[in-house]
Amino acid sequence: MANSKYGYVKNFELPDPVLPDTFMLFRLDGHSFHRFLNSLAALPRSDANTRFTDVHGFEKPNDVRALELMDHAARSVMEEYPDIVLAFGESDEYSFLLKRSTSLYNRRESKIVTTLTSLFTSCYVLYWPKYFPDKPLQYPPSFDGRIVPYPAERHIRDYFAWRQADTHINNLYNTTFWALVQQGGQTTTEAHATLRGTFSKDKHEILYSRFKINYNQLDARYRKGSILVREEEPEVPEAQSEARSEGQAPEGPMTETMTASSTDATPSSVVLTEPAQPKEKKNKKASKKAKPATLIVLLHCDIIKDDFWNERPTLLAH
Repeated sequence: MANSKYGYVKNFELPDPVLPDTFMLFRLDGHSFHRFLNSLAALPRSDANTRFTDVHGFEKPNDVRALELMDHAARSVMEEYPDIVLAFGESDEYSFLLKRSTSLYNRRESKIVTTLTSLFTSCYVLYWPKYFPDKPLQYPPSFDGRIVPYPAERHIRDYFAWRQADTHINNLYNTTFWALVQQGGQTTTEAHATLRGTFSKDKHEILYSRFKINYNQLDARYRKGSILVREEEPEVPEAQSEARSEGQAPEGPMTETMTASSTDATPSSVVLTEPAQPKEKKNKKASKKAKPATLIVLLHCDIIKDDFWNERPTLLAH
């Protein structure tokens, strides 16, 4: 920045570093998803008090297109920022865990929050036509974000347990509510009244006895949310590395995105993103050593119990 007599104004900026040696948990929520639209004159008067989800025709109680769009935007953020090792999404929110040792933007809170929030939002808009090809955006969605520092691993585990428990509670209520409205013929007011004061077992009973819906057999994506976790593949043997070098595969690190169900650890789809082919190095021995690929795996599984964490003992180690 050039020196000038006006440079003193820089002194009014306050430093805002996140506490060192803490995990950074960044969470964003859909802001305009529940915003009233009175100021949008372009919309019909009948839509003036309609939510984002209604204006854009989201299916109830869950719209897989909208959830997959959220996953896509979140995956793009993780691909851009390798220090994000874990993410969890439900409805119109996503949480991202940055490793304890990260020095991203010198740990400046405002810089991280604004950058990640704007990148997620722009990705959401960019990929919207892929998931809603017949429904153009009626107005720009927005997301708000915040960072909370956590000092210990147990806090991180409890945080993700809290979000997944919230996913279950909200989805069970919404599934029962919309069954009463769509299949039971109740108004929304009547459905809220029916569910007032009920417990989890009561909602399960309503779903099964009245609508033959076994909640536990619904798609795990709806019941457990989406988990994006960064993992590393085992190192490629030197012979395979040489074979790759002779073909079209790059020598540098690769990023793969895999999707797996909660009941099957085998990925059902893989998207491979390859970096540009690096220039040939003079040190041939060094070039033969392949770097492990980075995997961003999409899961819909239990993150509350120990199994998820025991299978990834180094996830919170850095």
